[in-house]
Amino acid sequence: MRDPRTIVITGASSGIGEALAIAYAAPGVFLALLGRDRDRLTRVAETCRQRGADVLDEGRDVIDAGGLAGWLRQVDAAHALDLVIANAGVSAGTARGLEDSEQTRRIFAINVDGVFNTVLPLIPAMVARRRGQIAIMSSLASFRGLPGAPAYCASKAAVRVWGEALRTELAPSGVSVSVICPGFIESRMTASNEFHMPMLMPAARSAEIIIRGLARNRGRIAFPWPMYLATRLMAALPDFLIDPLLRRAPRKI
Repeated sequence: MRDPRTIVITGASSGIGEALAIAYAAPGVFLALLGRDRDRLTRVAETCRQRGADVLDEGRDVIDAGGLAGWLRQVDAAHALDLVIANAGVSAGTARGLEDSEQTRRIFAINVDGVFNTVLPLIPAMVARRRGQIAIMSSLASFRGLPGAPAYCASKAAVRVWGEALRTELAPSGVSVSVICPGFIESRMTASNEFHMPMLMPAARSAEIIIRGLARNRGRIAFPWPMYLATRLMAALPDFLIDPLLRRAPRKI
């Protein structure tokens, strides 16, 4: 969608979510920003207000399905949302040992259930208006499970495939869906990585790419393209070739 005027962004207190909020902020734009870190979210909201946007910032966790649904419906009733960006997510890996049940379930609760909790309450109203756009944050890690971050890769694969199916499902109703698959982005999520991250990109640059892709209604916004091609190739290789390489790959903390 070109020039959306009413936008919800989850995970807006840092990283890509913060960069998107600031990039979209302008006079005549309403932003509903959600984040778990109240202090950081307040700073982002103030920056967006300084750029002329009308901002509603809400310290809320996306795993609170009932509370989030009620809040989103209230915001939509007041502002008829053009765009919802389900961006909130977490990452963790196996550098300190095997991924346990608690870590696995926490990652899925935020990265998968959190996306459902953000998107599903808004679909009926968008369908009724026959307009609106949904953006779902996945990852290039969704194309091949990596031994260093099994739950993260699987959670991002789940929302990518769900979003791709939803795009076809909702298109006749006038609602568009895009899945976003970034590579390594400078953020709090990647700051703990102790290994080389190829083609590490500033969050502001990633926001530019995402906004351009959404304006063009691209179904999949994957970048940077050399990393995208590499992940697709890795996913296509047979196990006997790729497994030895992955066993030597660095592990995320």
